[in-house]
This record gives sequence, C-alpha cells and structure tokens, in this order.
Amino acid sequence: MRIGFIGLGNVGAQLASNLLRHGLDLTVLDLDPQRANHLVPLGAKLAETPRQLALEVDLIITCLPSPSASREVMEAPDGVLTSLTPGKIWLEMSTTDRLEAVRLGERVEALGGFAMDCPVSGGCHRAATGNISIFAGGQRATFEKVLPVLAVLGQRILHTGPLGSASSLKVLTNYLCTVHLAALCEALTVAKVAGIDLNTCYEAIRISSGNSFVHETESQVILNGSRDISFTMDLVIKDVGLFDALARDLKVPLELSPLVLGIFKDGAERYGLREFSPNIIRRLEDACGVKVIGSGFPAQITDLEPKVHGYEVTPLGTNPPRGAESRA
Repeated sequence: MRIGFIGLGNVGAQLASNLLRHGLDLTVLDLDPQRANHLVPLGAKLAETPRQLALEVDLIITCLPSPSASREVMEAPDGVLTSLTPGKIWLEMSTTDRLEAVRLGERVEALGGFAMDCPVSGGCHRAATGNISIFAGGQRATFEKVLPVLAVLGQRILHTGPLGSASSLKVLTNYLCTVHLAALCEALTVAKVAGIDLNTCYEAIRISSGNSFVHETESQVILNGSRDISFTMDLVIKDVGLFDALARDLKVPLELSPLVLGIFKDGAERYGLREFSPNIIRRLEDACGVKVIGSGFPAQITDLEPKVHGYEVTPLGTNPPRGAESRA
C-alpha cells in the first residue's frame, strides 16, 4: 500500500518515521519543507501539494494541529479532495472536532473513497517507538483494511464505532489528562510549601491510588524543571475547548471543564501560547514564591518498552473478551 502523510509535527514526524522504519512506501508533505526533507534519507518521497500526494498514494494520513488546518489540506484548490479517486482511504489522525471529521469524511465517501478518524493517545515518546494507542472510528470493513498499517503506527488499537466517535473519545481523554495535570500541579505545590521532599512525594503518588499516566510522565518533567512534554498550552486550550463544546452541544452541565479551560487560558496569557503545558505549575510557583523541583528526574520522557506489534483491543462484553489480542 502506497501511503501519504501530511503533517510532520511532534507526533506526525514520529508516526511517519515508524512507517519508514518498517519499509513502507511513504510520501510526505509539511508546510515546513525542512520537516519533510529530514525524512528523505530514511526513504521518504516528497510531494509539493496535497493534490499531488493524493494522486500518488492509496492511503492518505493527515496529522494536523487544528480543524482549520485539516479543512485547508482537504478542501483547498490544490487539496486532497481535488484528486481523490474511488477506493482511496483517508485517515484523519489529527485531534479534531468530530463534526468536521464526519463532514470531511462524507465528502471523501461521496467521491468513492473511505474515511476514518484515527487520533492517537499516549505522548510523543510512545509515538516514537510505535507503542502509542490509536482510536479508530469508521466502517468495520475499512478498519480491517487499515489495521496492518495501524499496527505499525501503534500498539493498542480500538475500533470505536462510526466515523467521528474516535474524535469524541480523543478530546474526552485529553480533557481527563488536562484535569490530572492541573490537580498534580496543585498537589506538588502543596507538598513543596509543606516542606515534603518532592522525590518522596513523587513516589508516594506513584504507588498510591492517586497515581495516573500523567503523573508518571508529566510530573517527572515538572520536577526536572524542563516542563518539556512536547505539548503546548495552545493545544491544551484547543483540545479542552473541543471537549467543552461537545458537552455544551449535548447540554451536559459540566463544572470542571470550564474551570480547567480558564486555568490554561490564564497560563497562556501569562507565559505564552507556545509554552509547554506542564509549566502551568508556574501560576502556583509564582503565587507561592517557590520552585517545584526535585532531583534526578529526566528532562524528557523516553519510552523504554520494546515495540510490540499492534493489536486490536476489544471492549468488555464483546467477543473476543476484553484484552484479547487480535493480531494484524
């Protein structure tokens, strides 16, 4: 299968590199030519426009920073849709609005193509190793066609239902991640002001019921002082905003979501939209006159787990039972 990849940011570049390491035929495109050129020594071919890329491949993957970027790539005069022919597949791996994923997917299907929204979750360190998780929304037959490619890109792969369902679940999980981050910043700052050793605090949380994936990753870069998780405040605001908009559309009266969104909007105003998201703790450090720093923590997170061939995860109550590995 000839694959095209559009969007080579922090996550996209890692996903595209995985495809090349597995010897797959890949054509790439990014607004920044340097990002695309970086993959040429690994075997990538270059496209000049989304239209050209879509002409030359069977599977088009987009991994872009916003719904507006996806619209531009797909619908511009030189966009993907201008050259998409029957039988081709579009995978939207961006974190995007579910309604936009459905709308663009319907345009793909009207041209005889197939569409799925396939956002990833787990951080850049897992994207780099191919151990990231993937949500996949769309027709089951299309899912089975692309599962071998998804198994290269990620480890745990969940078919979430119809087109758009994966995007809804992605913003839901990113919202939870953000809530955990905000709560951890408060807990770590209280520990610092209380005079508790922060390395001891980290371990206490890690071995307790207060533990989370966010603690085991983002708390480490907070305590290092780098705050580098390769994710920025503008992306948090976009993702939590999408979740908040989904809840409002459904008339669910949330309380935490608007509060957390306000915290990060304030952080972006103070420290910049492109500030690393874990540095939201600076709001508390500045207020208390402390630095929440431990010792021996890494500046960035590395995935030490060996690459596992991707497999389908099935929800509880389905056949096969949850946890069964349906190998691609």
